[in-house]
Amino acid sequence: MRIVIAEDDALLREGLVLLLRSEGFDVAAVDHPGDLVTSVEAQAPDLAVVDVRMPPTFTDEGLRAALEARRRVPGLAILALSAFVEDGYAGDLLAAGGGGAGYLLKERVGKPDEFLDALRRVAAGGTVLDRDVVAVQLARPRPGDPVATLTEREREVVALLAEGHSVPTIGRLLGIGTEAARRHAGDVSAKLRVSDETQSMLSYLRA
Repeated sequence: MRIVIAEDDALLREGLVLLLRSEGFDVAAVDHPGDLVTSVEAQAPDLAVVDVRMPPTFTDEGLRAALEARRRVPGLAILALSAFVEDGYAGDLLAAGGGGAGYLLKERVGKPDEFLDALRRVAAGGTVLDRDVVAVQLARPRPGDPVATLTEREREVVALLAEGHSVPTIGRLLGIGTEAARRHAGDVSAKLRVSDETQSMLSYLRA
């Protein structure tokens, strides 16, 4: 797998390079959003790991550069990293479509197994959201929002769906088995008025 990293923090950037190369990935790294687009065009990587906030204004340059890179290299998977819970940026990434997408807090990098699992799922075309972003969304349903009708168990299921876990994995993580997890996921889909259970929370976030 070929990966391009865009991160202006030298320590984190080099740490990511060392971690990913130790896993056998082909890695290139840049420290400016403009260089990300150039590198993606030149190397056509499978995945871009991008800091949302980069120079010069440290707002959303990294994310915008990643989406522009995907426009030029269709299908590029994007794993965005942020130091803060900024669910609006997660929504922008999901709404763009066109490839695997992930949004994680930078602190997850300190848990290599968890981070690498998310990275591989995004590279394979999946969608992964940080659990803290999901928690923020679940904690503030809008007036009339069907999320407010979810039970505590359904909220657990929908949070794990949004993190990118499959129904069998959710059954295992919650200790309830695959069939029970599938029933809960089906109930969530009905309440959120979507047809695809694995897209329930993602549909909610996009809306």
